[in-house]
Amino acid sequence: MLDKARKLIEKFEELEHQLGVPEIVANQDQYSKLHKAYKDMTEARNAALRYISLRGDQAEWDSVLRAGEDDEMVSAAKVELASIGQELAELEKRLQILMVPKSPYDQRNVVLEIRAGTGGDESSLFVGDLFYMYRAYCEKLGYKIHVTSLSEGTAGGFKEVVCEVNGPGAYGTLKFESGVHRVQRVPATESQGRVHTSAATVAIMPEAEEVDVEIREVDLKVDTYRSGGKGGQHVNKTDSAVRITHLPSGIVVACQDERSQHKNRHKAMEQLRAKLLDQMISQKEQKESAERKSQVGTGDRSAKIRTYNFPQNRITDHRIELTLYRLESVITGDLQELIDALQMADAQEKLAAMEMGR
Repeated sequence: MLDKARKLIEKFEELEHQLGVPEIVANQDQYSKLHKAYKDMTEARNAALRYISLRGDQAEWDSVLRAGEDDEMVSAAKVELASIGQELAELEKRLQILMVPKSPYDQRNVVLEIRAGTGGDESSLFVGDLFYMYRAYCEKLGYKIHVTSLSEGTAGGFKEVVCEVNGPGAYGTLKFESGVHRVQRVPATESQGRVHTSAATVAIMPEAEEVDVEIREVDLKVDTYRSGGKGGQHVNKTDSAVRITHLPSGIVVACQDERSQHKNRHKAMEQLRAKLLDQMISQKEQKESAERKSQVGTGDRSAKIRTYNFPQNRITDHRIELTLYRLESVITGDLQELIDALQMADAQEKLAAMEMGR
């Protein structure tokens, strides 16, 4: 890691030098690309500088400890080395993540979809649990969530929830949540106390820009209808809700959140762009995973990724074989340990692949 940290700083300094070259400054496209790379590397470079500094401090205190000439200094060295060791371990994890080249979509907002799967009413209740879990987690991070479409379950919860998650780095934070989530618990309607298994599907899609995907008007089938659910008398007066079918892909999106049909169409088009972009990313990830057999982010959105076992207060992420016995806190929004572990596993695999490619 020490060598990698030094190389990272050298690369950063080289970028810094290039940004001062007149020919590069005069070329706006080239300058913009280099400046973005420079900006993306700043946090990693600062962490690398701190890491190198700490390794120096560690070596100095190690020599004090080995000399063993003064009991007071030996005690101080032990305390300092313990503190430095802890910070180095954390920095090493952070550096592994920061050293991996960022996805061009990581800083974008997210379109989040949660849909009921097998399990009937219990699956709809689980969709509700997942939605409230993500909402609580996102609120802790300062992200804003805006529901654009929902369909309520017959016994509570939701058959489907679609919402926007807005905040810097939202996609990079949430992208590994895509896949099938499974719940094991005793339903309220179960008189025999038997544990039932249900499932819900989560899709995390980066907000798409118009330049990301081309959508032709001739490929769209647009339907309007009256909004359902809450919203006062207005929802029964106008056909403001919009449903758009993208004929080539068969993707269907809908929005009924806004009172204006025009606004609902605009939001539905945003959802469609996000779905088409997600499809492109998924295909790319599947190709890459076939080459490096990645265990995280394989692009297989139909794979079972996590099990929530309520009787055992257990949550297991099957991709990284991580099990936590604090389901109650996770389901109320304490997701950070899982998110960190998934990001770390992905970073380690990508770094290993980069090393093999050299």
